[in-house]
Amino acid sequence: MSAAIRHIHYKPADEELSIWFGPEGRRYKYFGVPEFIYEGLRDAPSRGQFFNQSIKGRFECRRIDLPDPKTRRWQAIRNAS
Repeated sequence: MSAAIRHIHYKPADEELSIWFGPEGRRYKYFGVPEFIYEGLRDAPSRGQFFNQSIKGRFECRRIDLPDPKTRRWQAIRNAS
């Protein structure tokens, strides 16, 4: 288990990887991620290190915010980095 990465989820048909970070649970979706990259992250002794070496900056991503309590709609924010 990683302190930086709280949870991961992968949709193989879409090559879409969701990662929840830190204690506050910030969620990002990464697109075009091959299954072998997901498997490497899943099985890595250090998920944070694997993420930094193999995922960060290499795939399109979007931050997914929590739903707005007034509208209950999810907001997607493009990652500016």
